[in-house]
Amino acid sequence: MEIHPPQPPAPETTLAIRIGWLVLILATLYVCYFSHLGAIGFVGPDEPRYAWIARAMAETGDWVTPRLYGQPWFEKPPLYYWGAALSFKLFGVTEAAARLPSALSALLATLSLAWLALRLHGPETARWLLLLLPTTVGMIGFSHAAATDMPFSAMLTIAMVAAAALIRLIPDPGSPSGTSVAESSSNFSSSSLLQFAHSTLFISMLFGLFLGLAVLAKGPAGLVLCGGTVSLWALITKRWRDALRLFHPAAIACFCLTALPWYIFCAHRNPDFFRIFIIEHNFKRYLTPEFQHLQPFWYYLPILLIALFPWVGLSISAFTYVFRRKLGMQPDDTSIFLIAWIIFPLIFFSISRSKLPGYILPAVPPFVMLTAASLNRALRMPKVPVPAGFAAFALTPVITVAAVSVGVYGEHFNLVPHWFATVSAIIALTCAAACVICILRRQTELLIGVGVLCLILFVEAIDLSPLPIVDRYISPRRVSELVNAYPQSAGRIVVFRLKRSWQYGLNFYLHREIEEWNGDSNYPAIAVVSIEGLSELQYRHADFMVIDNTAMQAQVVQIGKANPEERK
Repeated sequence: MEIHPPQPPAPETTLAIRIGWLVLILATLYVCYFSHLGAIGFVGPDEPRYAWIARAMAETGDWVTPRLYGQPWFEKPPLYYWGAALSFKLFGVTEAAARLPSALSALLATLSLAWLALRLHGPETARWLLLLLPTTVGMIGFSHAAATDMPFSAMLTIAMVAAAALIRLIPDPGSPSGTSVAESSSNFSSSSLLQFAHSTLFISMLFGLFLGLAVLAKGPAGLVLCGGTVSLWALITKRWRDALRLFHPAAIACFCLTALPWYIFCAHRNPDFFRIFIIEHNFKRYLTPEFQHLQPFWYYLPILLIALFPWVGLSISAFTYVFRRKLGMQPDDTSIFLIAWIIFPLIFFSISRSKLPGYILPAVPPFVMLTAASLNRALRMPKVPVPAGFAAFALTPVITVAAVSVGVYGEHFNLVPHWFATVSAIIALTCAAACVICILRRQTELLIGVGVLCLILFVEAIDLSPLPIVDRYISPRRVSELVNAYPQSAGRIVVFRLKRSWQYGLNFYLHREIEEWNGDSNYPAIAVVSIEGLSELQYRHADFMVIDNTAMQAQVVQIGKANPEERK
């Protein structure tokens, strides 16, 4: 049983201030997770392929076997595909619909972690969690991605919150001080819904359900990360008996009922499923460099710091504070649990031979939870300390001011509209003035709130102005519109020297698998050609005609001519 050190009481707040914080929280959740999900087209090689598979599920009604270009595709389990396919059916086939499952997953993870913060540290910590977590670069970026990273991280986060309850980290509100959920559940009455919600049986069912969903989102990694984190915590705290509570029969039953049916049905329909999915896309991906995602061992340290931006200074201070307490004060089992939740994924994926930025996303929520708790303790002290990282929130206006120069120089390259610099300057100056007022009045909480407000205003400004223009550089959506507008687009379409991500994107947008041009000019075709590919066509003296050269990364040309008149 853990005893938290006493803290000064939270200051009283008026109803107007509470409403103000609530409005800021709701605005933060909406802007950071749901605002402008379709501002840019599909980016990278994964988004268009995952969206294709989801669209195929919605069109064919086959919810068991994921198919890419008509062939079974077993790189990832189906949880994201199911969510995106359902979203397509409800809202149509759009980028926003494809990314909606990730946004909803981010919201669920944030709310579940806020509940944990509320139960462990009180409403103030929950408030900071709801403001800090959505505004991190990692959560904003992956909540706007049509990929499996956010659904996996979110399901694992909810499972870990339930695990914290099962291993007796959360006190029951209706029980005496220090009594855990598990202990109080012995007095459970079947007629009381509230008691059932705090019972071991219910928490075990939730744990099994969401751990099963994590396995459906990305495979066995969910079991490894959860088991490894709790084992590391138990090793440090010597609480192995509490850790064994995760093997409650209800948890095992719910996990099996959630995760196993799809694996069984898919293996029954596809004999190669386990070899391809388990051996190639799990063990080989982890143990060998076969998938060409080679990075140094320390790769995830800077990635994690970037994902925590702009609160990285506060997060580092919170992390080191735990170790200072560990050395000089009574151990805090909850903090050790959060540290283990951060450290184990970091070590596990650092050992892997294949590294991608999204793998470290599960470590971001507990890191921000640790940060929120530390921030709340600091703000409730008689004299608010200013550690090295505590001034990170003051960087927010500075970052926004930097956007002014980006806007000015971006105008010369047609990256941003002319008014973006003006809007950025207004945001920066207004928030900087508000920060100065808060500092003079010693209102540190409002100072951080102003920093969050500045961030979400800047995110909204980016969504409204530069992103639609940058879309032409990073997504093939504009090129696909040009191809579809051309009268002969229903005929043969090829690509030439186009990067892989753009080819996958064109496949999705044009709803066909596009082949690479084989060099034969005798058969007319519409071709999407990279800038380098266009130079090669000229070097070959190929018979082609540029149709549109307004795209930034590729040009649309007609290779060969349909009739002699077109050759003139």
